[in-house]
Amino acid sequence: MGVYKFILSGGGTGGHIYPAIAIANELKERHPNSEFLFVGASDRMEMDKVPQAGYKIEGLWISGFQRKISLKNLVFPFKLISSLMRSRKIIKSFKPDVVIGTGGFASGPLLKVATSKKVPSLIQEQNSYPGITNRLLGKKVDKICVAYDGLERFFPKEKIKLTGNPVRKDLISFKNSQVEAKDTFKLKHGKHTLLILGGSLGARRINQLIENHIDFFEANNVELIWQCGKLYYDQYKRYSKLDHVQVHAFLNEMDLAYNAGDIIISRAGAISVSELCIVGKPVIFIPSPNVAEDHQTKNANAIADKNAAIKISESDLDSHFKDEFLGLLLNDDKRTMLADNIKKLALTNATQDIADEVDKLLYR
Repeated sequence: MGVYKFILSGGGTGGHIYPAIAIANELKERHPNSEFLFVGASDRMEMDKVPQAGYKIEGLWISGFQRKISLKNLVFPFKLISSLMRSRKIIKSFKPDVVIGTGGFASGPLLKVATSKKVPSLIQEQNSYPGITNRLLGKKVDKICVAYDGLERFFPKEKIKLTGNPVRKDLISFKNSQVEAKDTFKLKHGKHTLLILGGSLGARRINQLIENHIDFFEANNVELIWQCGKLYYDQYKRYSKLDHVQVHAFLNEMDLAYNAGDIIISRAGAISVSELCIVGKPVIFIPSPNVAEDHQTKNANAIADKNAAIKISESDLDSHFKDEFLGLLLNDDKRTMLADNIKKLALTNATQDIADEVDKLLYR
């Protein structure tokens, strides 16, 4: 147990920030007197979330390259040069023993500088289809921790370690039975419960789908725990007046919510998919089409192709949703099969396994 210096870089979304924090927490337990520094994009949510978790953070002036023609792309080269220069200063003054990247705009310049200075480095790739930044970094870093099989298509095989994605500790072992979870949400036990998850901000198309099927769910004896997101809560909160509907801006006790659901509708972000594998419930994935590299569709396909979930594209919702949902609701065997199959894909020791790989870089 030595004293070390770690830099962690990841951000832009919770899916990049929370794994980085989970890895830092695990390393802090193992190396209590060590120093930790986060590096993020100066105008993104990590600048708030990381200090809330008790860590220092430095910001880079960086953003993504727009895939559509945009005036913002004219500024991108200047942002990149600025971020590379700032990253050099950070690494020179902090002198890290290991640099860890979990994705997001800032991790590109920082890992680029770290690898050029021969600082031991690791990236944690959360998706089944890596973004261009991690694909480029994969050639230079020492280790790549992944959450899906088959990523040797993108990375050198000898650098890959299948670890899974870090998830909240309270999901690893449910402390409450489903009966207690349903009681917490004041649900009726003779009905099926559908849990709808659109992320912290919400998912417009999923919310529209649920609103359009409110009567359909009631007719089929289905109660809803509907997490619509804070952007949409004012628009949909009126449906909480109905006996079979609860609308929430967000859900604080996710372990209880997961446990209360009999069927779950969710986006297919990397961390959501990893959590749902651990939860082991029948899932309908509705991937967002508005993300880089269409990675949510690829994440959902990776699960659905193993007969472990149902995937419906946004463009197919109007024609497919009712039949797919009823086919699941009315078929106990299908629900059991999907639940069993998705649970087989769970990787529950991800945070510890990633920290093990970091330790190997320290002791090599």
